[in-house]
Amino acid sequence: MKYLRIEKADYMGKLTVMLTFNDGAVVTINFGSWIAANPHPQYNRYLDEKKFKKFYIDDMGNIAWGKNRDLYFPINELHNGSLAT
Repeated sequence: MKYLRIEKADYMGKLTVMLTFNDGAVVTINFGSWIAANPHPQYNRYLDEKKFKKFYIDDMGNIAWGKNRDLYFPINELHNGSLAT
């Protein structure tokens, strides 16, 4: 395995996503908790479930939101299942 990547991202409800990595690890993360703990106009819009559900896996294999990666997290934190606040 050359680089750690997200292969699949499934919405689980309540701003929570299950991530499947290329090394076989599966991690479920509630991003809503992080967004609520880090209020910012750029992030707050993703507390709206309709907007949150528009996440995608970018060309680097990471989950992102927005045209310009408005919301983006370090892949190692996602893999460990804990987001730094």
